[in-house]
Amino acid sequence: MREDVEIRVVEKGDAAFLHSLYNNPDIMSYWFEEAYLSLQALEKSFDDNIDNEKSRKFIVMHDNEKIGLVELVGIDWKHRNAEFTIMIAPEHQGNGYARPATKLAIDYGFSTLNLHKLYLYVDKINEKAIHVYEKMGFEAEGVAKEMFFVNGTYHDAVVMGIFKRDVLRRDMN
Repeated sequence: MREDVEIRVVEKGDAAFLHSLYNNPDIMSYWFEEAYLSLQALEKSFDDNIDNEKSRKFIVMHDNEKIGLVELVGIDWKHRNAEFTIMIAPEHQGNGYARPATKLAIDYGFSTLNLHKLYLYVDKINEKAIHVYEKMGFEAEGVAKEMFFVNGTYHDAVVMGIFKRDVLRRDMN
């Protein structure tokens, strides 16, 4: 696995890069969201959520270049879980960045935040992403039938999760 990938906290100056990701229909269809977000709205959201304790957002970096975004969102401090999300810019996909970025986010969630579980939703037809998540230790927990409406059709979402204990056990072996 690549060791030349880093994550750093999202800053307001990252708005233009994030704007390019959030307005890419190919990326956003896998996030089950509309590719429609103005730069002004993104900057306002940053200001409004700067102290949000329910999310951690990181820019994925390689050689001082922004290549993607990883997030832990919907952090539930009582039940110690959060949703994991990732997007790698299209021009950087296929270069092996997703696995190390995912590992860094998992490590942060379990080691720094002391979370118990991370979970995600992935389009059932996104076999490449499912494969990456499985390689990282996420396990399918079920399928949410016709959960999201994307490009005129309903899509099934695979719900996947990973537990801190399993990561610790794997790292000790």
